[in-house]
Amino acid sequence: MTHRFDQDYWQRHWQPTAGHRPGSMAGNPPNPYLAREAAGLAPGTALDAGCGAGAEAIWLATRGWRVTAVDIAAEALTRAADRASAAGLTGTPIRWVEADLTGWEPGVRFDLVTTHYAHPAMPHLAFYRRIGGWVATGGTLLIVGHGHTPHPGGHGHHHPAEATVTLADITAGLDVAEWEIHTAQEHHRGIPGPGGRTVALHDVVVRATRRP
Repeated sequence: MTHRFDQDYWQRHWQPTAGHRPGSMAGNPPNPYLAREAAGLAPGTALDAGCGAGAEAIWLATRGWRVTAVDIAAEALTRAADRASAAGLTGTPIRWVEADLTGWEPGVRFDLVTTHYAHPAMPHLAFYRRIGGWVATGGTLLIVGHGHTPHPGGHGHHHPAEATVTLADITAGLDVAEWEIHTAQEHHRGIPGPGGRTVALHDVVVRATRRP
């Protein structure tokens, strides 16, 4: 089955009946790879590409980053803004932007561009090249994606082909003359799922710095 990850798809995905079911992304904590890979970076400007319910944007903002958080679904951004308010974030540490990242242009470059399991309405590798162009010189690109095959244990969550990537393809797309790759890893982990089950994830994680 072919999936179209367009605005209608994501608006339906984030509707309350979907977002409130057990194990949904709406209440998930920030991605663990963000804390591991960004903890040592000096706070600056950050772009969260495909921010969903805002967990990663909020994590960054509470650590001094000035965040632009972009998502195609208005429903997701409403949830994210409510979550930020509940976390006590006031003023303008996060700018929430409703936009299609396949056509939107930020007009500036960022010290950190990160994306976590984004499923754009375009090929993933082209999407990563696109958002990589928004990283400032000396800045960081952090990609977390779904690998092609789930972990063989537990209850694997099978993502459609359009939503998966390989580590080799991501790293091959980062020109070594332009990027210094610090992390290129695959991980298997479990997260709580519906009915108390554990959902097994196969993650790919790439962190690279744009060379001067």
